[in-house]
Amino acid sequence: MRKDLHAQLKFLREERNLSLDDLALKTRVGVARLHSYETGEEIPSVQTIMKLSNALEVPASNLLDGMEPVEQ
Repeated sequence: MRKDLHAQLKFLREERNLSLDDLALKTRVGVARLHSYETGEEIPSVQTIMKLSNALEVPASNLLDGMEPVEQ
């Protein structure tokens, strides 16, 4: 099942029993910013996606699979 980035991020975090505070400590990204990623208000940069994938111990592609390609 394909998920949007924000839904996938929240799913993986909850699956690992991590709070937003826990993930913030692991990634050095603020709780408010992480919340905005999970609600779909903001899209994380590539660098942040790498931090998130490392903290969640999944390949970055697991987060990116749900993203729509950017049209140029």
